[in-house]
Amino acid sequence: MAVQSTSQHTAQRNRLTVGGILIVFGLLIFLLFTPGTEAGQVAKFGMNLKSSAALPIPDITLPVQASIYALSILVVFLGAFQMARGIRSAGALFGIVAFAFVAAFLIWATKGKSLSLIGMLSSSLVRATPIALAALCGVISERAAVVNIGIEGIMLISAQASVVAATMSGSMTLGLIVGVLVGALVAAFHAFLVIRFKVDQIVSGVAINIFATGATSFLSSKYLQHQGDLLNNSGTYPIIQIPLLSKIPVLGPILFENNLVVYLMLLIVIVMHIVLYYTPWGLRTRAVGEHPKAADTLGINVFFVRYVNVIVGGMIAGLGGVYFTLGSVGRFDEVMTAGKGFIGLAAMIFGNWNPIGAFTSSLIFGFADSLQIKMQILSVPIPSSILAMAPYIVTMIVLTGVVGRAIPPAADGVAYEKQ
Repeated sequence: MAVQSTSQHTAQRNRLTVGGILIVFGLLIFLLFTPGTEAGQVAKFGMNLKSSAALPIPDITLPVQASIYALSILVVFLGAFQMARGIRSAGALFGIVAFAFVAAFLIWATKGKSLSLIGMLSSSLVRATPIALAALCGVISERAAVVNIGIEGIMLISAQASVVAATMSGSMTLGLIVGVLVGALVAAFHAFLVIRFKVDQIVSGVAINIFATGATSFLSSKYLQHQGDLLNNSGTYPIIQIPLLSKIPVLGPILFENNLVVYLMLLIVIVMHIVLYYTPWGLRTRAVGEHPKAADTLGINVFFVRYVNVIVGGMIAGLGGVYFTLGSVGRFDEVMTAGKGFIGLAAMIFGNWNPIGAFTSSLIFGFADSLQIKMQILSVPIPSSILAMAPYIVTMIVLTGVVGRAIPPAADGVAYEKQ
């Protein structure tokens, strides 16, 4: 009886705490975004892209003050309801509050101006692509219980290899193949160290990152910068419009008007989810990640499964490296991955080691990255250096809220000793 009473008291205290935090957030929305606004001001959000084949729809025009008041009241109401009755779905609650805060910020930033909302959402998907590929590399590796924090380094080496191959051969297809194969090769080296020689998986990943940063920076400054036309000028993949689908309003410009790397990323998300949860190989992979000894007893070759998954993950990370060069700028710059591999690991954790969850989480980081670019264009009175920190701030917030609650595969990071 005493245990039940304590449990109820704890639940009530948590409910009141969360509700109070929500009320504070609602008041913050009001205090942060209403100053400087005027009655009659509107914010216009463009719903069409000039270069898009999508059927045009009307733009969205919102009254600034009324919209911010409404969003503030919504969050305060949710906080009061949480304190009084409680809301079971914490994820839905977090999503609504995050949406309200971001929406209020966008309306405040766009007051008296116009913002291409579809353009920002489309950019969010594109900017989420390398993060999603890094996250998917982590998912497929860690589902087989091999931690790979060398994703950043794999992407960096693959980015440089792909642009050099594409420039020298004049074939972007060859550049993509080389980038993917180089990613597989580096991942195979990591797998060899941690599976065959039981090297600490974190140490091996850090070594790959350090080597990749130093080697690519040296080669870039020594050769690529001085012979750009011969080694560092590959061009980029063109935008491909999917017939009929690209004409769908809103979804068309976002999902069906992208370059090859973005489409490959979306395909990998779907294929990986099917493979992990609906095929014998996926079952073996999850078994090896959770209970390798039991899997070995049933005749599954634990080492083989781990090798294959880590190498496939390296190929996916290699494709992420290709995005930075062939899929984005058409040249290699030093440390151009800018921590996207590490952000991908955060997205993997936030997505609970699930391909679709990792992809969805990547969209959050991609949106934060796209948002800071748009805010600089709108000349928001926030220093550009702080805006540039947005993706990394989001990473820290996500990890602060998730670490301790996200549950990795049981054998993740543990070397397997065959009995």
